[in-house]
Amino acid sequence: MTKTNPIRLNRRGFLAATGSAAVALAPAASARVPARASTSDFSYDINYTDAEWQSRLTEDEFAILREGFTEKPRTSPLWQETRTGTYHCKGCGLYTYDARWKVPLDKGWVFFEHSQQNTVLTDIDGPTPEYGQSADATLAVAEVHCSRCGSHLGHWLIVEKQMVHCINGTALNFHPEIS
Repeated sequence: MTKTNPIRLNRRGFLAATGSAAVALAPAASARVPARASTSDFSYDINYTDAEWQSRLTEDEFAILREGFTEKPRTSPLWQETRTGTYHCKGCGLYTYDARWKVPLDKGWVFFEHSQQNTVLTDIDGPTPEYGQSADATLAVAEVHCSRCGSHLGHWLIVEKQMVHCINGTALNFHPEIS
């Protein structure tokens, strides 16, 4: 798989595309953030092998949900979705976000004030050499993952002075409310 796909970004590309919107979660000066928080010991309700995930997802969905890539802005139609409804993890179908909590920001991703209770977990994304950091750097960004299958959904950060979940539309299925 090529890492230069025009519809997904690596971490550096994500931060470059969002400008200074991503905020570092800075620990105390004496504390150190691990190079990558490990969730390998966490037991998810849904567990598939990489081959099984690849058979269930497109190449881009796999890159985002399973490898932590970020879609390029405005590549998913969900960022402009305004109908009432619910958003579900594309990996397992878990009802994760509600349209009532959507934050309309013209950045090209789907933003929410919060998720459904107990549906997401966070992980630490960084420090990483892609940001020009050494392994002992303290800069980190919080990733958002599905609590049922562990799929990478996006990030939790400050955008336009609001703490929001910045979610890849590629990681979600939208179910409009039926009137």
